[in-house]
Amino acid sequence: MPGRHRRPPLKKPNRPYLALGLEGSANKLGAGIIQHSEDGSTKVLSNVRHTYITPPGEGFLPRDTAQHHREWAIKVIKDAVANAGVKMDELDCICYTKGPGMGAPLQSVALVARTLSLMFNKPLVGVNHCVGHIEMGREITGAQNPVVLYVSGGNTQVIAYSRQCYRIFGETLDIAVGNCLDRFARVINLTKQGTRLVPLPYATKGMDVSLSGILTSVEAYTVDKRFRPDGAPDSSEEDIITPADLCFSLQETVFAMLVEITERAMAHIGSKEVLIVGGVGCNERLQEMMGVMARERDGQVFATDERFCIDNGIMIAQAGLLSYRMGYQTPLPKSTCTQRYTFSLLLR
Repeated sequence: MPGRHRRPPLKKPNRPYLALGLEGSANKLGAGIIQHSEDGSTKVLSNVRHTYITPPGEGFLPRDTAQHHREWAIKVIKDAVANAGVKMDELDCICYTKGPGMGAPLQSVALVARTLSLMFNKPLVGVNHCVGHIEMGREITGAQNPVVLYVSGGNTQVIAYSRQCYRIFGETLDIAVGNCLDRFARVINLTKQGTRLVPLPYATKGMDVSLSGILTSVEAYTVDKRFRPDGAPDSSEEDIITPADLCFSLQETVFAMLVEITERAMAHIGSKEVLIVGGVGCNERLQEMMGVMARERDGQVFATDERFCIDNGIMIAQAGLLSYRMGYQTPLPKSTCTQRYTFSLLLR
């Protein structure tokens, strides 16, 4: 069964391996260098990141994000190499995000990766962005064979590993959880903590979730006669709804749905481990709720901090170097990128 621990086909290296990873699928441009040693250990030598920041309340456009990546690529890569204390000639391969992600930023980073490959005569390894998150999470936390909850601005999936493939058990049917929370945060413009739980749709459908209806419902409360944007009641009013209450209710409801479908996957494959990856995985409340569920099943939750939860280059280096050591390379004519990139075979 997938929940059982299997002996990985990847053997310990007979020498140190080094890889440069380049990430740029969204507004984060990252470069990191990782080392796999003869004793089987992994060492993060550098992990440099630069974020394209837009004015408050605005999203980032593909064209502008790609321009940011082109402007900062050289500095970020130079810093990563300098911090690692290695030379480009010492690298075994150059790994880059093949997808999924935003088209223009992906193309910018792929172009940089191809250029470096030709300049230094190094093989390329295209990496699935989602697999990068998972493999780095496993390496940092020590999780052996967990059910993975991958939650970010553009992804919401429950994943498990079986027969050397990652398999999706459930996912969002519309928008991602990070998108849902960010969009309402822009509507409400709030940073405070609420206490009141208002009724919202609870939309789990088998192993999947639907979030667009919840977002519409919580936005509707902002025009309810009980809603007070400043959070202060009139002298005669007690039944009011504050912006903090809406944020609290949205987060609690959405996270409860994610916990439910993750628990179903754990029961299905017989796993007692949960690994939370992706940018939303930094959320301490999500980790807390998932921990309550896991402990009730005599299980354990694994999560990382923002150094590895948020998009970064080192996760691409880790997944890419694992693939490279199993004999996988991306030929230069196929070193393209794609906005829709399904899970690919990754041996470990």
